[in-house]
Amino acid sequence: MKKDIHPAYYQATVTCTTCGTSFVVGSTKKSINVDTCSHCHSFYTGKVNLNSKTGRIDRFNRKAAAAKKTESK
Repeated sequence: MKKDIHPAYYQATVTCTTCGTSFVVGSTKKSINVDTCSHCHSFYTGKVNLNSKTGRIDRFNRKAAAAKKTESK
């Protein structure tokens, strides 16, 4: 194998921005930030996150109301 061509390998700290959980993995980066992890993702926890669904429904209802308002003019 050739010397000095391989990237440096670190013990990277992965930090979840949603729940604040952090854990250590091997990577070529020193730190990694993720939006969701296995501790807070609904697939792994079995809980449904209503906040994102509620926001989408509200946004759809606002757009539908605005569309009706422009149709009636």
